[in-house]
Amino acid sequence: MIVVTGATGNVGRPLVRALAAAGEQVTAVSRQVAPAEQPPGVRVVPADLTDPAGLKPAFDGADALFLLLTGELLTTDPGDLLAAARDAGVRRVVLLSSQGVGTRRYPPHVEEAVRASGLEWTVLRPSGFHTNTLAWAEAVRGARMVAAPFGDVGLPFVDPADVAEVAAVALRGDGHGAATYELTGPAPVTPRQQAAAIGEALGEPVRFVELSHAEARERMLPFMPEPVVATTLSILGTPSPAEQRVSPDVERLLGRAPGTFADWAARNVAAFR
Repeated sequence: MIVVTGATGNVGRPLVRALAAAGEQVTAVSRQVAPAEQPPGVRVVPADLTDPAGLKPAFDGADALFLLLTGELLTTDPGDLLAAARDAGVRRVVLLSSQGVGTRRYPPHVEEAVRASGLEWTVLRPSGFHTNTLAWAEAVRGARMVAAPFGDVGLPFVDPADVAEVAAVALRGDGHGAATYELTGPAPVTPRQQAAAIGEALGEPVRFVELSHAEARERMLPFMPEPVVATTLSILGTPSPAEQRVSPDVERLLGRAPGTFADWAARNVAAFR
């Protein structure tokens, strides 16, 4: 049995589908998860990761865990959660971390807790997701326009479906213990290029409007704490060489090149219509 936390998210949802399609027994865990939205045969356990004791029903019978922490959980110690998993018989954990931990933009305490958990561990460090551009969907639908800062700064964003496929490999196979994988797309892509790719998928031009740093900060503050806004804008505007580097790990693990942003936009064009 494989437990997938964050089962309704950009990575968790395709991961549950991939594991179920491969014949694995899967438990989908999220605060709000509807059985009807999951593939047939997937066990659904609504749970709160801040309550490790309440996770016992999810961990019963499981031997592997996909761990995704968001929001306030990223600032806490997940030691109790990992201990609850270990005590229930889980022996393997795959953590969805962030490239920003490797580049020291974000604190390493969650990765450190996983490495010290006594479980066989694998850490995934993806770059930014293609799905982040869904924040532009309303403006594209209404005005065929994208507004973003740093229009010509490229980063190797990754398709969450590729991250999910790598997670499935690490959860199901051997040889991934004590491994840390950097997951990127095949090439850096700029916001201006992303807007053009969305337009290509729509069959209509999408206008790009470049925001200043101050304008972008003002737009982001209602949705993110100020330190997160500052770090995000720093990565987007002045990325380090490590943050711009394309990693070979997706291709090495999956036996194919990672998907491009244009591929993703074509598959998800309905969100922008």
